[in-house]
Amino acid sequence: MIRCLAVDDEAYAAEIIAEYIRKTPDLELAGTTINPFEALQMVETGKVDLVFLDIQMPELSGIQFLKICGGKCKVILTTAYEEYALQGFDLDVLDYLLKPVPYDRFYKSIMKARQALQKNVPVADTVTIWPGQSDFLFIKGDTKNKFHKVDFRDIRYIEGLKNYVSIYTDEQRLITYQTLREFENLLPAPEFMRIHKSYIVPFGQIKMVDGNTVFIKDQSIPIGETYKDAFFKAIKKRK
Repeated sequence: MIRCLAVDDEAYAAEIIAEYIRKTPDLELAGTTINPFEALQMVETGKVDLVFLDIQMPELSGIQFLKICGGKCKVILTTAYEEYALQGFDLDVLDYLLKPVPYDRFYKSIMKARQALQKNVPVADTVTIWPGQSDFLFIKGDTKNKFHKVDFRDIRYIEGLKNYVSIYTDEQRLITYQTLREFENLLPAPEFMRIHKSYIVPFGQIKMVDGNTVFIKDQSIPIGETYKDAFFKAIKKRK
């Protein structure tokens, strides 16, 4: 079980996260609080694995909380302001959720938390992708404080090789240290689909499907046998 704590100076916002925690298998609600100092005490006692943390709190901001916390637990930031996302990168937060938080987006964060907690490694080493909102994401660059913004609509296709993922757009190829399965969990499911053990494609970029091959501009991508039935069912639904 992952012991979760919801911290937000607005009680109703903390309760929304608490309700999501209650309905999700293998999560345990360790508590909710509007008091960040109370939350710090709980973290210090080792009773919390994962904190959903509001950034803007009057007595102690989420960023200050993270600095004091010192990596004693995993943290997912929650806020209504996306401009705070990049600050979280430097403090090794697990994810960043924009309010109002829909359950499907919450669940994607939980999948990342499960992977990070199971591996018991620093989040920065395994997660380099930061979902900003529903239509784009940030990919960490090769130097500190460097990030590439990628709009979902610009992605041509995604290729995985062991623990690396390549994201192809018309302008560039970006590589991130991430498994394809982990990356798949960050994408909006209706728009993107895995069609092969090594490939994910956006439906909006497909120009033609011929037999067991998808064509995206000048690139041909095979459809894996395991994924074939689900892919063609999805195609037929879009007629």
